[in-house]
Amino acid sequence: MKKNKTGPSELRFDPVSQDWVVIATGRARRPSSFAKNHREVLPVSKKNCPFENLASQEHPTLMLYQGEEVPTFKGRKLPTNWTTVFLPNKYPAFSLKGRFVTRIVGPYEATDGVGFHEVVVTKDHKKDIPDLPQNLVVELVQGYVRRYVAFKDYPFVNYIAIFKNKGPAAGASLAHPHSQLMAIPILDPDIQRSLAGSEAYAKANGGACAHCAMVAWDRKDKSRIVFENKCMVALCPFASQVAFEIRVYPKRHTEHFESITEHEIACFAEAMRKVLRKLSLGLKNPDYNYFIHTAPADKGSYDYYHWHLEILPKTSTWAGFELSTGIPISTLEPEEAAAYLRKQ
Repeated sequence: MKKNKTGPSELRFDPVSQDWVVIATGRARRPSSFAKNHREVLPVSKKNCPFENLASQEHPTLMLYQGEEVPTFKGRKLPTNWTTVFLPNKYPAFSLKGRFVTRIVGPYEATDGVGFHEVVVTKDHKKDIPDLPQNLVVELVQGYVRRYVAFKDYPFVNYIAIFKNKGPAAGASLAHPHSQLMAIPILDPDIQRSLAGSEAYAKANGGACAHCAMVAWDRKDKSRIVFENKCMVALCPFASQVAFEIRVYPKRHTEHFESITEHEIACFAEAMRKVLRKLSLGLKNPDYNYFIHTAPADKGSYDYYHWHLEILPKTSTWAGFELSTGIPISTLEPEEAAAYLRKQ
């Protein structure tokens, strides 16, 4: 089967769980490297940081300075006046190498990991989103939208994942603040469940949006609200997966992240900055993952869905029960978590 694989990664399908998994062999880890019992983050020193020397990176796909695009030219020295940059990942989980054609391997299916994988870097080596000025967080979100729009119409792109791993416990391997964007040819199990649940709720409730209903209830109840502005609301979900989980919802019902307006971008950036600041202060700078859940980029109709940001601090580790059942155990009521964060 290996001789048929043409790209640096492969998607494999489990016929029982109905899940796709990525075998990212392009990252070239040796079997012995898995013997380490912890992840290492590179030293904070600028000297050891690859993002401090962009000349060693692949050519940027988007370079911004104070909200404006900085022109770059292949073969020429890269500009130094940038504040946010989008780079092709040097070790992509998805790339343009290969074809999205299913191969049958006994009872299994496999295909090349075709897509795009970019790293999003903010310039300051130490300051992350909670410490950046509002305009640079706005710039970051604007960049997300621009790259999303650039990828969404490719025929092999079915979903675009925008996410951040902060700290070694969350899977980060570099200390310099950064996030990532992947345009992939499949729907991941998490978004499939989210879409299916939203659609089932809409069918059972006359087309109503489950997310709108939850947001409306929480805004009225107030016990789980962490932050709110004119067009965004941040809350600890009623059924939080982990302690201090936060979701940021647009108040306007819209299923696609790329439909966000300039005014909503400013509100969204403010909400991100404020709630991540509260987490940083309240939990002493915890590791966390965040990701945007949005409707697929397949031109389908998803009126029942509502895009949002999910923030999952690494406040616990899944053990036997969680892994065997898929049922999370959170050791803090979301009402208590929200009350604590509001004070920060």
